[in-house]
Amino acid sequence: MSLVHLHLMLNHAPVIGVVFAALLLAIAALRHSDELTKVAFGFLALLGAVTALVFATGGPAEHAIEKLPAFSRQITERHEDAAVAATVAMVAIGVLALIALIIYRQRAIPRRVTVAGVVTVLAAIGVVGYTANLGGQIRHTEIRAGAAAAGVAKPTEPRDTGEYR
Repeated sequence: MSLVHLHLMLNHAPVIGVVFAALLLAIAALRHSDELTKVAFGFLALLGAVTALVFATGGPAEHAIEKLPAFSRQITERHEDAAVAATVAMVAIGVLALIALIIYRQRAIPRRVTVAGVVTVLAAIGVVGYTANLGGQIRHTEIRAGAAAAGVAKPTEPRDTGEYR
């Protein structure tokens, strides 16, 4: 397995994981569940590490595709810029979650900390989602802006050959 494969395998983890973490934290806040909050914070710490790994493998992934047809340097650079912001956000959230777990390892995490986690993770969903959208546009030309107008994303009509199917 190469770093390119690793990037492709893991790049969905931050997108799906941050939504899952937000749901866990929201349920934890509503139920006043310290145990669920700690599970969600542990998951966020792990997600921060995975996000850093996804970012670290982005360069090799770019080098693997930069000579392919329909490669867009502009979209790739926008994705890279967004990936920096998403990685900083997710690693910071992961570190803060880990710090909270250390501080509150022997006692309950206050509800205000859980609620602050929910709000922070909800904001991160936007950054991570935007980054993922730009990353998808690198190889999926059908989702690029203006693709539908140019006819790229139009489904093709099956031809009627007169044969019974």
